[in-house]
Amino acid sequence: MHIGVPREIQERPYCERRVGLTPLGVRELVNRGHEVWVEHDAGAAAGFGDEEYLRAGAKIAYGHNEVYQRADLLVKVARPHREEYEHLRDGQVILAFFHLATATPRLVEILETRKITALGYEIMQSPDGQLPILRSMSRIAGTMAYQIAARLLEADTHGGRGVLIPGSVGIPPAEVVIVGAGNLGGAAAEIFARTGASVYVIDTDLGRLERLHRRMRGRVVTMAASLQVMERAIRFADVLVTAVLVPGRRAPRVVSGEMIAAMRPGSVVMDFSIDQGGAVETSRPIPGYDFVYRVHDVIHFSVPNVPAFVPRTASAALTMEVLPYLDILTRTSLDEAVESVPELRAGLYVHQGRRVHESLLEPRDAGPQEDGA
Repeated sequence: MHIGVPREIQERPYCERRVGLTPLGVRELVNRGHEVWVEHDAGAAAGFGDEEYLRAGAKIAYGHNEVYQRADLLVKVARPHREEYEHLRDGQVILAFFHLATATPRLVEILETRKITALGYEIMQSPDGQLPILRSMSRIAGTMAYQIAARLLEADTHGGRGVLIPGSVGIPPAEVVIVGAGNLGGAAAEIFARTGASVYVIDTDLGRLERLHRRMRGRVVTMAASLQVMERAIRFADVLVTAVLVPGRRAPRVVSGEMIAAMRPGSVVMDFSIDQGGAVETSRPIPGYDFVYRVHDVIHFSVPNVPAFVPRTASAALTMEVLPYLDILTRTSLDEAVESVPELRAGLYVHQGRRVHESLLEPRDAGPQEDGA
């Protein structure tokens, strides 16, 4: 099979520095007899040069059009941006974080007319409810939450509250509230707790809260979600992290503007649900660390692709998770692969130009749409 790895859009406002496959992943596919075309400098932002790909057995394509035209199967990170629409080939299979809930209708139209098969990493789901591809990226983002919040709380850079997260001798630590106890929220809770913060995790799923409580041996406070609990906890938070997910759909808005207005000046809000539209009423997609903004004198951080800040680690993790599915897709026909593997079947947004995911078979949710985020 001919497999393509395009260079992601790395210019602002999208700044996607990850790459779909590392040289290690390319070598695995080449050793199985496949031809892999990697666009020139596709891995440069993640620290993987063309020479590494060549040594792994890849062929280098010198432009978007070449890699798109040569590939039957495209391995991307972000969904195709409008600059890439013209390069899409009829009948291609594309793997990416599509997040179609926040895409423009034009992208879905293109996928239909070109008879594309679109497999979304974020909705690939196993029978036990796990999201195997999204899981690794969520854990990376959750782990990064601490280091990002620590900088945002500093007084000099963005005018934060000037709070040291673990506190000091005789000085209490920061109050961190996390809404969502899934992979991202759990990873964030663990890193904040280990550094000494006072951590409160809110979720509607009591099973998740119980598992987190056991894993953390009581080092975090878990709370069943309710309006009263949310209002009380958020009011005193130095850091608010939202990690709310409904696979394939826009994230529910669980934090109102009034809750944000009640926070103390210089507090930090980190909306990790922004790639699905955001869980905070005052959030909007912001493309990079320099684009932090304030609402009600509260610092907001709403970057859709946080793992792109550590592209080498994130690309390696993504490759590790994706390879088993690529092996199946390249060993058998598309229909057989989809039929035999529940994760691939669940990951279908569009199959050979036909809308199949339930989120595309009903009226679109209201809300802003971002192309190429």
